[in-house]
Amino acid sequence: MVRVDKENEARRNRRGGGGRSARLAMREAGPAQRPVRAGLPGGRYKPLTDQDLDMINEAALDILESLGIGEPTEEAIEIALANGAHLNEHKRICFPRNIVKDALKKSASSYIVHSRNPQHDNLIVGHNHVNYVTSGEAVTVYNAKEKNFRPSTLKDLYDFCRVTDTLENIHGFGQTVVPTELDDPYEHDINVAYAIVSGTQKPAEMTFVDVKNIDAVVEMFDMVAGGVGKFKEKPFVTFGGCPIVSPLRFGEDNLEVLIASSKRDLISDIAIAPQAGATAPAHLAGALAQVTAEGLACLCMVNMISPGTPMSFAIWPFVSDLRSGSFSGGSGEEAVLMAAAAQIGGYYNLPVTVAASMTDAKMPDAQAGYEKGIASVLAGMAGANRVLESAGMLGSLMACSFEALLIDNDMLGQAQRAIRGIEVNEQTLSVETIKEACLGAGHFLGHPKTLECMETEYLYPTIADRQPFGQWVEEGSKSILDVAIVRADEVLATHFPSHISEELDDAIRAKFPIKLDRSDMKPKA
Repeated sequence: MVRVDKENEARRNRRGGGGRSARLAMREAGPAQRPVRAGLPGGRYKPLTDQDLDMINEAALDILESLGIGEPTEEAIEIALANGAHLNEHKRICFPRNIVKDALKKSASSYIVHSRNPQHDNLIVGHNHVNYVTSGEAVTVYNAKEKNFRPSTLKDLYDFCRVTDTLENIHGFGQTVVPTELDDPYEHDINVAYAIVSGTQKPAEMTFVDVKNIDAVVEMFDMVAGGVGKFKEKPFVTFGGCPIVSPLRFGEDNLEVLIASSKRDLISDIAIAPQAGATAPAHLAGALAQVTAEGLACLCMVNMISPGTPMSFAIWPFVSDLRSGSFSGGSGEEAVLMAAAAQIGGYYNLPVTVAASMTDAKMPDAQAGYEKGIASVLAGMAGANRVLESAGMLGSLMACSFEALLIDNDMLGQAQRAIRGIEVNEQTLSVETIKEACLGAGHFLGHPKTLECMETEYLYPTIADRQPFGQWVEEGSKSILDVAIVRADEVLATHFPSHISEELDDAIRAKFPIKLDRSDMKPKA
């Protein structure tokens, strides 16, 4: 008996002692580095061969040189002609190959969207760094309890900001919903900007209804940053828009935003979204050729105005369900097209933004899960620098959901773990650990190396279920949506961030027509 006791004691010592209590203590202490994080390197998945990329490039250059982009504004014509482009007989701006190649040489290969809080990572956009960000500009919010939809409001936008503020696997906030009650363009743009900076300190993105409002929004952001010119020094919000109306035409309003942003050396975070089978060829390769030409045209305009000013190469080839003509954001074709778009941006060494997780499902269900999961993994694996629309969206971007946002945070953690892959080195091969376990305890539970990598090698979901079956039944057999409903209510009732001081908030409200009521920015009595 003494001998057995001594052997058991020796075994416990070899295991590092502590067992379950040691594992719990280590979990409470937290990892030195999370198993996933912003900026993990992607680029391992390549749906296009090198020959495919060369052929798409040639097709795009041919389109720009021979067909060009229609419906340019007078300002765009003046800029383009002064820099070597020309108008053809159809009054379309044609960009010769040497102009495009020159723009590519001058273009920024990366940019940084800054965090206002060191607890959140800056987003490095470029060079295969992968970051997941919300966006979508939906016009409705899904009510999971009632299973219905209602028009989105400014308060909803603020609420989506502050929920995203708590979600560690979502790295930035893009405008999820539109404040449908705000009709005045100035009030709309000002209040979108205010909701973002008051609701989160993560890097963010927004669009404009009217180009005239850029300077006022920058003035507000300067106030938040601490002085005139401070926002431009460390931009924490990028400005988006769709400067192309496919096929191959400029869109006046957002072209003006692109030009104005470039003149101010601000990041142009555009999106170009032709729909295959409707506003782009039904052949996926043809859709890629067209959208690449449209993206390169915008790149030329930016670098003609201000060489090296950052622009997202945001080619977003969308897909139609050819039976009905409706947009199908959750299709397998969409997933592979966005991965290909990321690869094309890498081909040109440009900062790449794509859209993924755009499920066609109308509620957070199994369809939403598989459509979002496949698309988000492929986009990250392909090296997309910012994956927008990545959380919360439903119904082909027509709706957003607080519960879906929480579920997607778990999903994006899994996606990032897949992107991270497996590190193989002398330490991780664990040869000595294997020897110790085999000659000692006979297992790896409680071994110091197991404890050491428990929180750095493995990712644990926040709301997804991993309970033993019996415990799950005892606790009510709850689905992930059931859990998300409760968790969303908890966050919305408790997380009211103080990202803007009362003094600064007073100054902003004195200068701008802020419509978000202060009572909606604090816990209810």
